[in-house]
Amino acid sequence: MRRRWLVQPDHLIPVVSLVVVVVAFASAPALSGRPLQPFDVYNALQGFAQLGLLALAIGITMIAGEFDLSVVGSYAVGGMLAVSAGATSPALGVLAAVAAGAAIGAVQGGLIARLRIPSMPVTLATYIALLGLAYAMSGGLSKSYPNSDATQWVDQTLAGVFSPRSLLTLAIFVIAAVVLGGTKWGRELRAIGGDRRASRVAGVTVDGLIVWLFTVSGALAALGGALLSYSYASANPDPGLQPLILAAVAALLGGVSLAGGRGAPLGLLAGTLSVALLAQIVAVTALPDFTTQLLYAALLAVIVIVESPGLRALSDRFRARRADG
Repeated sequence: MRRRWLVQPDHLIPVVSLVVVVVAFASAPALSGRPLQPFDVYNALQGFAQLGLLALAIGITMIAGEFDLSVVGSYAVGGMLAVSAGATSPALGVLAAVAAGAAIGAVQGGLIARLRIPSMPVTLATYIALLGLAYAMSGGLSKSYPNSDATQWVDQTLAGVFSPRSLLTLAIFVIAAVVLGGTKWGRELRAIGGDRRASRVAGVTVDGLIVWLFTVSGALAALGGALLSYSYASANPDPGLQPLILAAVAALLGGVSLAGGRGAPLGLLAGTLSVALLAQIVAVTALPDFTTQLLYAALLAVIVIVESPGLRALSDRFRARRADG
C-alpha cells in the first residue's frame, strides 16, 4: 500500500520536484561563491507568499476539472480595494478585497454550474472585465498605499526567514489541506474532476460544490492581491500574465492534472515552493533572468514525459512482465 502511494503522480511529482529544487538551492554556493544566508531563504519564502494563494486558487479549480483564468483579475481588483479601503484600517481593506473576490467567484460559479457551460470562456471574460475595472479604479496608474506601518508589518522578519505574509500563506495551505483531506469535500472535488456525470449519479451536489469552489478561488486570489499591495505599498491595475503562468506551473509541479480529478493542497504547497526556490536560485547565482523560464520549462517537460500515456503503458507492461517472471 505504501509503495502504491509513493508512485501515484499526485504524490510523486511534487515530492520529486521539491527535493530536486531544494538540492539545487543548497548547491547554489558552488556557483555563487558565497554561502547561503537566512536572507536568501527569507526572499524565497517572500516569493512563495507572492504566488502561493494564487496557485492554491487556480489549483483547487484544476482538481475539479475547471480552470479559473479570472484569478489574476481578482488579484488586481483585490489589491486596488485593499489600498483604497485600508488606508486607515488594513483589516478593513483585506476584508473588502476578500468579500469582493468571493462575490465575483460566486457569480462565476453560479453561471458555470447552472448553465452547464465551460469555465474557460466565463473566467476569461471575467478576467478581462476585472482588469478594466482595476484600470477604472486607478485611472490606469498604480495606486499608492499610504499606511507605512502595515507595509512594514507584513514583511517584517520573523525567526530569521519568515514574515507575517509568508506565515499566513503557509497557514492557509495547511487549513486547505485539513479541510480537503479530512472532509468529503476533497473526495468530491476529485470525483467531479474525474467523472462529473458519475458524480451526479452518486449523489454529489456538483452545482453547489462548483459555486463554493469558485467562491473560495476568488477570495484566495483577492487576498493574495491585497497582501502583495500592502507589501509593495501600491496596487498595480495590471499584474500581467506572468502570475497566472507561474501559478499554473506551480499547480502542475504540485501534481495537479489539467484533466482534473487529481491533486491536493500539500502537493500545491510543494509545487509553489519549488517555483519560488527556483527563482531564488537564479537570484543567488546571478544567472540571467531568462534562466528561470528555462528551468520551469525543463521541469514541466519532465512532468509531461512522466505522465505520458505511452510511458505509463510501457511501465505497466514492464511491471507485469516482472510479476509474471
